[in-house]
Amino acid sequence: MTSAAFKLEFLVSPPFMENTFIVSRPGRNDCVVVDPGFRPQQIIDSLNNQQLTPAAILLTHGHVDHIAGNAALRETWPDLPILIGVNDAPMLTDPDANFSALGGVSVVSPPADRLLAEPEQVDVAGFEFAVYDIPGHSPGHVVYVLQTESPQIVLGGDVLFRGGIGRCDFPGGDQDLLVRGIREKLFSLPDDTIVYPGHGNSTTVGREKRTNPFCALRP
Repeated sequence: MTSAAFKLEFLVSPPFMENTFIVSRPGRNDCVVVDPGFRPQQIIDSLNNQQLTPAAILLTHGHVDHIAGNAALRETWPDLPILIGVNDAPMLTDPDANFSALGGVSVVSPPADRLLAEPEQVDVAGFEFAVYDIPGHSPGHVVYVLQTESPQIVLGGDVLFRGGIGRCDFPGGDQDLLVRGIREKLFSLPDDTIVYPGHGNSTTVGREKRTNPFCALRP
């Protein structure tokens, strides 16, 4: 998505088809990378082609498919800070906690430089990201909301999908907690708010309020 105010590029990383987002402002050479996945070279090449320098890695949560590119980006940009919700921070350096060990390949990330919790705000690369705590898919899952844009933008990780919600059968998962967080926090945003999830296509708050089989608000 490109507007006069910002550009949002997404790159899909197999094998879990995870969405990595690069968010930047026109006329600036810095940007934010959200959830770098298993194809870090693809991210690095895109940044170099656009002559962009990442100012921060924002992580929605600590599962392996969302953190696998951290080490490569940090190797390329050694001062690049990593931000994550406080309760998911242990996953970065623990292959059992981030579930990479289950696949037989231990993936670790550098530790976080900043731990986040609602109602903090992250001001970086010309953006003001509001931080919402929405656990349930993972204990420390956060989402990043650009409230200054019109329509508002949610970089939502594995919380709310088009017609679905994040899996809750992993250790630390809680479907009741996840649904409550979606209804109380995301569904309080305007209906035209665009949600960019960690997998699959974008959606809007209004669409999911009306039609999502897991969390729609019933009349």
